[in-house]
Amino acid sequence: MSRWPGKFVIGLTGNIATGKSVVRKMLEHLGAYGIDADALSHRSISKGAPGYAEVVRTFGEWILDDQAEVNRQALAKLVFSDSKLLAKLEAVVHPLVREALDLLVQRSRAPVVVIEAIKLLESGLVELCDTVWVTHVPEWIQLVRLREKRGMSEQAARQRVAAQPPQQEKLARADVVIHNDESFESTWNQVQAAWAMVPRPAEAETQPRPRGEASVRRGRPPDADEIAGFINLVRHPTRLLSRADIMAAFGQKAYFLLELNGEIIGLIGWQVDNLVTRADEVLILPVVTPEQGLQLLLHAMERASAELQSEAALVYADRTLARSPVWRDAGYEATGLGRLSIRAWEEAARESFVPEAQLFFKRLREDRVMRPI
Repeated sequence: MSRWPGKFVIGLTGNIATGKSVVRKMLEHLGAYGIDADALSHRSISKGAPGYAEVVRTFGEWILDDQAEVNRQALAKLVFSDSKLLAKLEAVVHPLVREALDLLVQRSRAPVVVIEAIKLLESGLVELCDTVWVTHVPEWIQLVRLREKRGMSEQAARQRVAAQPPQQEKLARADVVIHNDESFESTWNQVQAAWAMVPRPAEAETQPRPRGEASVRRGRPPDADEIAGFINLVRHPTRLLSRADIMAAFGQKAYFLLELNGEIIGLIGWQVDNLVTRADEVLILPVVTPEQGLQLLLHAMERASAELQSEAALVYADRTLARSPVWRDAGYEATGLGRLSIRAWEEAARESFVPEAQLFFKRLREDRVMRPI
């Protein structure tokens, strides 16, 4: 039973490379507030965070990189080859993650919360949840994903899979199993069906905008065909995007759609991961001024980011949009890679890097989760 009154908490787990984050993103599209507990664990041992000094004391300064940050790759290689060392790391990280979770859930206004955690059962986080969802794929797909998406060798991938408890243990505790080994459409259909059974308040009806007035709404997976058509119209890519491409994108990010008389005239593709907002796609047709369209899209993204308790926003814009005075008026500053002061912000900027685009930064909140007391 959830410890937070008025909240229904979904515990989302599954072994590595089974698609947990994709399912969490889909639940966010449906209205849940998502928390990536694994990202919080990384944040808890970053320089200046409360777990940093203890990890350095436990494993030694050799675990630090040239920026005095914990080298997570080296640490992972160490602890996933020794269960006793892994237990020592978890003894530092798990209490901090639970404390951060409590803070984030209490702050959230969403009635449904999804906590993604690979160690949901083992860490005791399951005690905080009303239901357990488990993502599942055959082991050979896990190995393929680890090699292709994370660049692991065959040996490293097998070691990482073998270091985790058997997937069958998680499946035995599941209230809902999401089979994530087919198309994104298939996964979306399973998530929607399970979501229909989640208790939550009725959604308020949206009022239609007057004709001739531009407005912004949240894009949903059923809009995939329209979104693909709009991006193809604006960008003229060498390979036209399909519905399947946009459904795959929905597994990573969300869209706000700028509309005029029911037609898409602009969009922003964005996501919040590790409490950092990042947008790598801002497109606006010239049927409205760039200033008007950009202002509406940024406002919608920032409002949603506030609900997701994001600390900062990073937006990549093409050179034409980058000249708009809206950026300055909205509190953004032009910046670049290597110039952001917080590791999580710099990592987000690098992961979302768009060549030949200008990066804009805005701090959305002064307080930071995992800032040491």
